[in-house]
Amino acid sequence: MNLRNVTPQDSDPPMDWQDLTRLTQGEPLRVERVRVMRTGVAIEGSFELPQLARLSVEDQVFVIAFVRSHGSIKEMEHTFGVSYPTIKSRLNRIAGGLDFIDTNPLPSREEILERLRRGEIDPDDAIRDLGLLA
Repeated sequence: MNLRNVTPQDSDPPMDWQDLTRLTQGEPLRVERVRVMRTGVAIEGSFELPQLARLSVEDQVFVIAFVRSHGSIKEMEHTFGVSYPTIKSRLNRIAGGLDFIDTNPLPSREEILERLRRGEIDPDDAIRDLGLLA
C-alpha cells in the first residue's frame, strides 16, 4: 500500500456515488486509490467496496429509506406506495445478497492462550474456549 500527499491541483471534482454505481452496472470492481479530503493524503492499494456500496442505486436508495424510517415497514409502504409483502420481498432479496458479518468472532487459539498467560481467564475457561474452536 502506498501513501502520498496530494496537492489541491491533483484533485478532480468528486464523482457522485450514483454515477459510479450506474457506470459499473453492478460489475465487481476494486478501488485502487482513496483520498482523505481534509488532509489531501492519498492511499493506493487494492480495496473492495463495502457490501452496501455494491448494491444497485435503487437498492441503495431503498436501504437508506429503510434506515431513515427506523425500520418501519408501514412508513416504507407509504414512502414507496407499495404493499407490506412487496417491502418484505425486497428486503429479503437485498438481505439474501449480503454476507453476514460476525460481530463477535471466536478468538484464535493464540489469543486464548495469551489471555490464559496474562491471567485474564482461568484454565477451565481456556479449555472451554479451545473446545469451541474444534
